[in-house]
Order: sequence, then structure tokens, then C-alpha cells
Amino acid sequence: MAKARTVYACTECGGQSVKWQGQCPHCQAWNTLVESVAEAVAPSASANRFSLIAETGKLQRLSEVDAREELRMPSGIAEFDRVLGGGLVPGAVILIGGDPGIGKSTLLLQSLATVGKARKVVYVSGEESPQQIAMRAKRLNVDAHHVQVLPETSLGKIQAVIQSEKPEIAVIDSIQTLYSDALTSAPGSVAQVRECAAQLTRLAKAGGTTIIFVGHVTKEGTLAGPRVLEHMVDTVLYFEGDTHSSFRLIRAFKNRYGAVNELGVFAMTDKGLKGVANPSALFLSQHEGEVAGSCVLVTQEGTRPLLVEVQALVDSAHAPNPRRLSVGLEQNRLALLLAVLHRHSGIACYDQDVFVNAVGGVRITEPAADLAVLMAVVSSLKNKPLPKKLVVFGEVGLAGEVRPVQRGQERLKEAAKLGFTHALIPAANQPRQAVSGIKVIAVQRIEEAVLRFRDGF
Repeated sequence: MAKARTVYACTECGGQSVKWQGQCPHCQAWNTLVESVAEAVAPSASANRFSLIAETGKLQRLSEVDAREELRMPSGIAEFDRVLGGGLVPGAVILIGGDPGIGKSTLLLQSLATVGKARKVVYVSGEESPQQIAMRAKRLNVDAHHVQVLPETSLGKIQAVIQSEKPEIAVIDSIQTLYSDALTSAPGSVAQVRECAAQLTRLAKAGGTTIIFVGHVTKEGTLAGPRVLEHMVDTVLYFEGDTHSSFRLIRAFKNRYGAVNELGVFAMTDKGLKGVANPSALFLSQHEGEVAGSCVLVTQEGTRPLLVEVQALVDSAHAPNPRRLSVGLEQNRLALLLAVLHRHSGIACYDQDVFVNAVGGVRITEPAADLAVLMAVVSSLKNKPLPKKLVVFGEVGLAGEVRPVQRGQERLKEAAKLGFTHALIPAANQPRQAVSGIKVIAVQRIEEAVLRFRDGF
């Protein structure tokens, strides 16, 4: 018997190499090449692939293409619709990832139970039996009478059911459990995940069925399997937050039909996931009085302004190398801001341990948090609290300037709506018309912000 030829496939990009290397020659990632058997796609699979291309590959003038807005289907959960950009789009392919037990299957079962009353839906389960899904539906107290369940992992059988039943929405839980008969590798391998996702994506585009993939994540928190999977789908959603907390966050990292970086906030209850109408209340600690080292930031998550409390603790270092630790914020950014604070305001932290935390488990990536972080650090270092009804936002540059951020007017209105009376913001974000109920303190440089703090604003 001839020896099976082996290749080395990259777990990041899916590229193949004939020999092992420390670095992938395609995407330059390190230590990502995994040995696998060279796959030979069956002739029938190749024929189906080319026939699909032949049906859709026709030249058209772009000006003659109908550019009407796609009709959206409500998912039955308002926060889920917000992250999706307004609802489910026919023919769209959505990928949802998250830690085990964080609520992916719960959310999708709740959504299908609601949508199934008016539309045809299918739940394909490759990990759980129908009895387990029925027990979850009973525990969640949802009406699953219209939800059809298919316990199957064979790609060919799943395609046959979708083509014959023509559901409007199909959930695949999970994509790593499926396998194609055209390949010889085990389910979950790079080749199987890529081929199964590609075939189902073509099926969704050709038939108009909205397909939702559930994806496993690695210990680093990224989706398992090749990164090409994220490029194939239309929308990529990630569950965030601590599994030990009752709150769950869903963030859109890619969305061809809506805003990127949109955030949905849920509370996990004994009846499943419930949308949170006022998420800012979750991320604001309920202090009885003013506390040193606490500053309220107005961040922008997609189209939603969100108030988050940023806490800083500055303490004398008892080791030669002071510690710099941030939770929910970029750690390298913290070191940069401390250098700017020392250079332009004369406030040194080189002999201090600095710890920064975003309350509630939210992760903040935008630079608008710079000014709030620095004000929290100064407040903790001087042991002098900031005013309780003060909000702060603004980007800080290396030259010490406070740079403007986008949607400053919306941030101020959200702060005023929640009862805040003062706002420390960049001068370029100062509104032309006063925002009712809030006094704006505009600064151009970090030195001005520190002086305002010393003078009590």
C-alpha cells in the first residue's frame, strides 16, 4: 500500500507546506504548522463546486445591479438585533464564538424559539442530543414547538435537509463537529472546518437561508481552526465577559451588514439571557461617596455611547521594577500615558506600582479612554477624589495634547441623561450649543487637565 502523503497546514490561515517550518510561509505566524494527511477532494465535490460558480459567475454592469436595502428578520432579542445591525439578513452567514458555557447555545435556542413562530427554522446539533436540547428549552421556559432539531454531523446529510426543507434560518452547533465525506481527515481539522464552512456558505448564498455557525475558541480566546473561516462569513460575533459573572457581552468584530465593534449587553438568568436596557448602570460602581482613583469614562461602542468606571490604584513599589497592570485596557498604552504624564505635567510614577481596571469586565480599545485613565491615576496618586458627577473622555498624544474623539455630542447627551453635571473633554469637542444639564470643561493639553484637578474644577 502506498504511503499517505502528509502536508503541514497552518491553523491561522489554512495555508499548506510540504515540510514543517517554525514560521508559516503564507501568513508569517510562528508555530502554527500542524501535520495532516494530504486531502484529495472527490470528483463529485469538485463538480458541484464548479457548477455553483457557473450558475452565479455572470458579468453585470454595477450600475444595473439592484442596490436596494436587504430586508431584515428580527431575531426576537433586541440586543442581538443591535449587534447584528438591525436583524438577520437572508442568505447571511454568521459566526458566533465564545468560551464553553458562556451562553452561545442558550442565546440561539431562545432566538429560534421566538422566530420559529413565524418562520421555518432548523437547529443542527453536532454536540448534543435532541433530549439535551429539549431539556434546555424546558429549563428556559421557551416554546420550542416550531423548532426543528437535526442531530447530525455529516455535511452531505445536512445539505440535503436544508435544500429539501428550505428553512429561513439554520443554526450549526458547532462547525468544528461537521465532516465531509470528500475528505479523509477527522472532524475539527483545518481541512474539514474550511471545506464544511465553504460548502454551507455557498448553500446559504444560493438558497437564501441564513446560517449561523457556533465556533469553538482556543485558550487565547480566538476562534479555533483556520482564520480563513472569519474571512468566509459575513458577520463575526464574540462573547465577552467572565463566565462567573451574570453579565454577558457580545461584540461584533466583523459585519458586512452593520456597524463593526457594536456591543450587546445581556444578563444571564435562570430563564436564559435577557437584554439589558441601560448597560451603563452595570459598569458604574455604586460608591456611597467620592473615592480617590475612580473616574467615569464615556466610551463609544459601535453606535452606542456607554459610561464605564475606570479605577486606578497607585502604590509605592516594593521591588526594583514597578508593576504596570491593566484589566480591560491595553497595557502598553498605560506605560505610554504614564510617560506623557511625567514629561508634560511633572508627575512621576517611576517608583510606583500602577494598576488600572475597567469595571464590569468590559474591554475598552478606543483611545478616548486616555484622559480618563490619567485623571484616575492622578487622583489615586494624590489621594484626592474626582467630583462624583464628572465624566471624562479624550485622546492624549505624545506631545501632551488632548485630541478630539468622534461623536462627542452623543457622549455628552448620554452623560447628561444619566445625571452627570460636569464633563472634562477635549477643546475640539466642545459643542457649539450647550448640552442641557451638563457643564463642559474643555482642555487642550494634559497640563490644563491636571491644573483643573488641583483647583477643584
